[in-house]
Amino acid sequence: MSGVKRKRSILNVKQELEIRQKLDNGESASTDTEDVLNEGNTISLSAALQSVETLLDYMGQGRFDYGDITAVRKICVDIRQGMNKQQKHQKNA
Repeated sequence: MSGVKRKRSILNVKQELEIRQKLDNGESASTDTEDVLNEGNTISLSAALQSVETLLDYMGQGRFDYGDITAVRKICVDIRQGMNKQQKHQKNA
């Protein structure tokens, strides 16, 4: 485990204060914390699509179950639909 480096997500002071205030008020801050920590970990839909298509190509070379391949194809379709919605929203904005 000595060769493994882990990426640490650290809250800035403002983010930490906001979350602590919510906790002090009896509110749940778990989703807020997850949102803050995941802000920098998002990828574009096109990058996601490229990754899933690469996975699909890999699956086509091996011994994968038809159902698994179909599920990955469905993910590709879902990502493309998301991209189309984004493009329509940008055109209408």
